[in-house]
Amino acid sequence: MLNFAIRAAKDAGRLLRDRLGTRIEVSLKGAINLVTDVDLASERLIRDAIATHYPRHQVLAEEEGLHESASEYRWVVDPIDGTTNYAHGFPFFTVSIALELRGETILGVVYDPMRDELFAAERGCGSSLNNRPISVSSTGELSRSMLSTGFPYDIRTSKLTNLDHWSNFAMNARALRRTGAASLDMCYVACGRFDGFWELNLSPWDTAAGAIIIEEAGGLVSDFSGGAFSNYKPEVIASNGLIHSRMIEVIATAPKDD
Repeated sequence: MLNFAIRAAKDAGRLLRDRLGTRIEVSLKGAINLVTDVDLASERLIRDAIATHYPRHQVLAEEEGLHESASEYRWVVDPIDGTTNYAHGFPFFTVSIALELRGETILGVVYDPMRDELFAAERGCGSSLNNRPISVSSTGELSRSMLSTGFPYDIRTSKLTNLDHWSNFAMNARALRRTGAASLDMCYVACGRFDGFWELNLSPWDTAAGAIIIEEAGGLVSDFSGGAFSNYKPEVIASNGLIHSRMIEVIATAPKDD
């Protein structure tokens, strides 16, 4: 099933790469939340592949939602993570595919078609980048860490904007980055390019694959209080494990209603 996920991600990634820079149709799901015809085509490609190879499995994907069944397997799919980047021609986006068994993620694949980088993990088997093992960084101090995050699509209307966290981390970390693709941010934690990541108001397809890739690379993933991570919780802290407690402390300094 991991090999299947890799093939599906690469096929969808090829579609994304070929369509980048061409005329695409863009519509709004919210004030700043975009969807393109390429999102829909990528998701249809992946759904059709799953239906062909695993017709009884459930599929949860960003654009069409959940297709339920009696199966204990559920594929969690983001056909383009980084749609806004994609729509603007900014080459930082991925295809993200994870598989759950009875609610536990057992494999994840994140493919960056512009760099031809394939991140993959299977529960208990470690993580890889283009078939080479990867591990998280050894940075032990937040002050020497580079972190990444994102901002929610409802930033204009919600009190949960992430701006306080951004400000607080800016005063405690070496550097912050905001790239616009959570799955790739998480994979960069897994391979040591980032030391930590946090974000709120996320969906399962944003984090499912990235979380297992981090864990299998030796990192730690939790909610904002340090509790167990779930694909179905809207918040995540991910790190190399060494700076995790300090990230939780910084998160805790923000007002609870902001």
